Amino acid sequence: MIVKEEFLSKLRTYFSLNLYEVKIWTALLSRGVATAGELSDIANVPRSRSYDVLESLEKKGFVIMKFGKPIKYLAVQPTEVVERVKKHMKEESEKKIKRLDEVRNTEIVDELKMLHQQGIELVEPSDLSGSLKGRHNLYNHLDLMIKNAEKTVTLMTTSQGFLRKIEGLKPTMEKVKKRGVKIRIAAPITKENKQALEMISDVAEVRNTDAKGRFCIVDGKEMMFMVMDDKEVHPTYDVGIWVNTPFFASALEILFEAAWKSMKPAVEVARRA
Repeated sequence: MIVKEEFLSKLRTYFSLNLYEVKIWTALLSRGVATAGELSDIANVPRSRSYDVLESLEKKGFVIMKFGKPIKYLAVQPTEVVERVKKHMKEESEKKIKRLDEVRNTEIVDELKMLHQQGIELVEPSDLSGSLKGRHNLYNHLDLMIKNAEKTVTLMTTSQGFLRKIEGLKPTMEKVKKRGVKIRIAAPITKENKQALEMISDVAEVRNTDAKGRFCIVDGKEMMFMVMDDKEVHPTYDVGIWVNTPFFASALEILFEAAWKSMKPAVEVARRA
């Protein structure tokens, strides 16, 4: 039996299996019913490991063990396996979320906070910077920055970036808006993002710009800027630089302020788009 490595890799990702498990499972699927020895030969898995692997697959609901001599194994229908894996993942995630909710109000978190505060006090201001890779990580950090804002949030982004930020950051923006934080967004307004503009208009002041730039400044102290063009880079390879430096952040915000005055309100531009 020849199964492409790419296919096996996908199975490992989707079903959370190791290499021996996907090899044995696909071998059994190709046979329907087989012994551990037969599957070992077909899948090219050491015979000493095949029994452990089959036991693991049985516990996960991928195979059924048939009684008799020699012991044989029957493959469960793939569609049923998908449902079983989905149910198991859901149960596991709910357990983990429950544990995290329970630990939130315990002395464990208090001790972690104390350790973090002690560590921050020892850090030089110049060390409060870092590089983030992957758009998922970028948006997680942007969310944290906005969540901690006290006075202002300044964003400049692309037309597609505007859509992403409204989709991913609007709930956090709404919360800080209620605390009196002023939010400004500069982005190209197009037909594609007009609806997003309507969704955020009561939370942030939005103006149209043709300038290319992707950055966020919070309270004139902390900022993150993206170094890649989002049209030319895959989301997993997007890169952002985060710095906590009032000197640089406030200087950039002054430049933004000058440009902001010449930008037209997004609502006006949207009417013509």
